[in-house]
Amino acid sequence: MDPHALLDTWLTGGTLRPSTTIEYRREVTSWLTWCQEHHLNPYDTGLDHIARWAQDTHLTHALNGRPLDGPDTLAWLAQHHPDTAKSHDRRITALTGYYTAARDHGLLRHLPDLKLLRTGADRDNTPPQRLTPTERIAFFTCLGLWGPDHARHYLRDRLIGYLLLEGMRPGEIVRLDMRHLYENTAQGTWDVRAPDDHENVGTKHTLEPLTVAALHHYLPKRPRPADGVHQLILGQGGRPLWNRYPNMLIQQICATHPLLAQRQPPVTADTVAHTGYWDTPTS
Repeated sequence: MDPHALLDTWLTGGTLRPSTTIEYRREVTSWLTWCQEHHLNPYDTGLDHIARWAQDTHLTHALNGRPLDGPDTLAWLAQHHPDTAKSHDRRITALTGYYTAARDHGLLRHLPDLKLLRTGADRDNTPPQRLTPTERIAFFTCLGLWGPDHARHYLRDRLIGYLLLEGMRPGEIVRLDMRHLYENTAQGTWDVRAPDDHENVGTKHTLEPLTVAALHHYLPKRPRPADGVHQLILGQGGRPLWNRYPNMLIQQICATHPLLAQRQPPVTADTVAHTGYWDTPTS
């Protein structure tokens, strides 16, 4: 199928809002035009091509000659140019939807790992707004379906999502210490102490069964920690994750469901932490 025909099929047959459809058509068309100008087949490109497109078309001024070459640059962009970072993440969301449609139509065998090009910048500065019951069900569904096709360390990612539902903040999760994780074998429960901003041992959380199950799946696959590292959640080389990772992750997970991808204000890690597992009575 012609790439532009796929774009029409995806947008006309989907459930996106009209304003989102116009926006996504503009962004994907920009990408397809760039591919044509560079004699590239859009169905046979890599992350390096998409990074070059982003750098050429909408990040030139912000990066000021700096190459878009990895997570450090993305984190720098989110910190120093948050508005540009939010717009960039929106474009990556558009391409994610487009390439998901390409895979569903048998035009791709594997999805490009576009989450690696997201900055994780907060897309809204308003206070977090809890997910509605319907949105929470959608989030649970997305979290349960988040698997090896989405991320190499999907077991770690699922655990982060469930820990957020426990009410922990992103900064607490990346600092969780294995030495403050306690199993109560008699009751079949696990407790964890969430450290505060000053690394003091803070509030105790008795984990929900879904979180415990995610923990059991993650621990055997937990990377070997680097010397002196005791964090529960580990990244490359057995080192702690950077603080922006949970927020970036939640945006990637929510981008897989139209209801959550289009939500305003957008779903952030803090949104999930404020939502929790159960309904909170209004008062």
